[in-house]
Amino acid sequence: MSSTVNVVDVTYAQTGASVNTDALGMREMQQRVFAKRDAQHLLIKAPPASGKSRALMFVGLDKLYNQGRRKVIVAVPERSIGASFSTTKLTAHGFFADWEVKPERNLCTPGSSAGKVDAFVDFLSSADPILVCTHATLRFAFERLAPDEFNGTVLAIDEFHHVSADTENSRLGALLKEVMVGSDVHIVAMTGSYFRGDSVPVLSSEDEAQFTPVTFNYYDQLNGYQFLKSLGIGHHFYQGRYTEAIGEVLDLDKKTIVHIPSVNSGESTKDKIEEVGFIIDTIGDVIDTEPDTGIIRIRRTDTGEVLRVADLVDDTDQKKRADTLHYLSTVAAKDRDGVDIIVALGMAKEGFDWPFAEHALTVGYRASLTEIIQIIGRVTRDSPGKTHAQFTNLLAEPDAERGEVTVSVNNMLKAITASLLMEQVLAPNFNFKAKRGNDDAPEPGTIKIKGFKEPSSERVKQIVETDLNDLKANILQDDTFAKAAAGSVDPETTNKVLIPKIIRERYPDLTDEQVEEVRQHVVVDSVIKNGEVREVGDKRFIKMGDTFRNIDEVSINLIDRVNPFQRAFEVMSKSVTPSVLKIISDAITSTRVEISEEEALALFPKIQSWVKVNGRRPDVRSDNPTEKRYAEALLFLQRLKQQRLAQKQAIENAQ
Repeated sequence: MSSTVNVVDVTYAQTGASVNTDALGMREMQQRVFAKRDAQHLLIKAPPASGKSRALMFVGLDKLYNQGRRKVIVAVPERSIGASFSTTKLTAHGFFADWEVKPERNLCTPGSSAGKVDAFVDFLSSADPILVCTHATLRFAFERLAPDEFNGTVLAIDEFHHVSADTENSRLGALLKEVMVGSDVHIVAMTGSYFRGDSVPVLSSEDEAQFTPVTFNYYDQLNGYQFLKSLGIGHHFYQGRYTEAIGEVLDLDKKTIVHIPSVNSGESTKDKIEEVGFIIDTIGDVIDTEPDTGIIRIRRTDTGEVLRVADLVDDTDQKKRADTLHYLSTVAAKDRDGVDIIVALGMAKEGFDWPFAEHALTVGYRASLTEIIQIIGRVTRDSPGKTHAQFTNLLAEPDAERGEVTVSVNNMLKAITASLLMEQVLAPNFNFKAKRGNDDAPEPGTIKIKGFKEPSSERVKQIVETDLNDLKANILQDDTFAKAAAGSVDPETTNKVLIPKIIRERYPDLTDEQVEEVRQHVVVDSVIKNGEVREVGDKRFIKMGDTFRNIDEVSINLIDRVNPFQRAFEVMSKSVTPSVLKIISDAITSTRVEISEEEALALFPKIQSWVKVNGRRPDVRSDNPTEKRYAEALLFLQRLKQQRLAQKQAIENAQ
């Protein structure tokens, strides 16, 4: 068993800037948004707990009072998040008006969907200015409405990553497209994790170009906190069942949210209730369950201290679950001693507010980068007494004896990839400029590079300022990533072929010159942020390959010879045992072996004879060309066998 390895471990300045308010009661992020309040279509990208809901209130009220809008409609993904947009006295902090939602215009309450749709339609013809509803209510209501009935409205969509450019399969995406074309609607889109985590973009490039983006990243937020000083993101690998290993990473002294795996995942035991039982046994002995709150009181085995645990997994008693959720959102959200550990499955992620949470312990790989961002966001809220936040991903180590080894390897690669992406998000932004002649004048936060292409248009400038992390998410999710991470694709091919291809797919409106400008920014930003930087006197040096180079003397040609993804493989090298690393390396190698099935089968008898003579399997790293070819053939045949077993299993499951 390997220990927990933090891929990301960052410390911030605790300046207080992101939580202090101005004369209008606005935080730093809200000030940035309000400065763009005249935009017809506004896209706000900001982390959880940064104040997006109140930013919308400021903008919405300005549009009602000063921009001729008649109504503001706020749509949230689920009812519980609607509370973030309830009536708020903004004048008490210096703003010119209050945000007031009449009880009958809050549709995030119990009741039938038909009744909610009727209330939505009625609102459009009423004198009331503000309504809060779910995405579902908005979609169902739109089926009864024409796009031009949204004339004069502001449509605010919270957790905007639920929208999809695939309008055939996303009703919310189709709705957005129709109202943008068929009405004068103003749109305020808000999200803490703009990349969806799948291959479908949130908006098409043409539609996205109509939005004015405001970006406030994790670095901006965390660096400006008062209490939270550091954040760690790491992995802990286990063998066997996770229930036997969870005690090694569950710190009972930390306020923790445990997300157990989906019953459909390989990590699940397929009995979620029993899994919660294992976690409870790891903590200690159950004293009782409070009838009014559903909170389980458990006496710790090690210290005898009584911990309060919330079980959001067991859904057999819906009233009990509702009582627990109500308790968590009211008492526990304000009282540090209200709850100590929350165990969840599919809950306590998006929009869930527990400011005291210090540790998010997530079992199993999460396929969606959006989900990982949302989970990390549960512990990055500023709170008195909380100086460090931690996200730990408990992952199954690949086992060479099991058929799903390739799946395990891919899951591990993608989990580490998500951490590397977060590392980029959590780091300060640099400005990159072209170095011209003897232009040596230093500028704070700016790095000058020989041969560098600066943005030649507002479109490229906008992409560089707001979309680099989203682009990196696309790149890191590409199938070629495993090969690039392992160094099997030479850096210049990765930088000059793979990355431009993805940029063109994401932004088909860009010219070749503009694609090159964006590409250079992506590569430079990745290499600089992932590189080891040292300061010697008044000079900064960055490690490129095996040597350190003066940052002021680097050129784009030199940077293009560095693999921006190499660190992923370095992380794995430090995170896992040599035997597991060999499994990972072999699995990656098998994906790029160029050999036919006929040749591999023809070589198999020779491989068997070779093994008998040498007493071991052929090594793909051998300098002997025959041994290396035998090893490649064997890896190919193993992968082929796994694929056919998987196909057979899929057919059997479908029958």
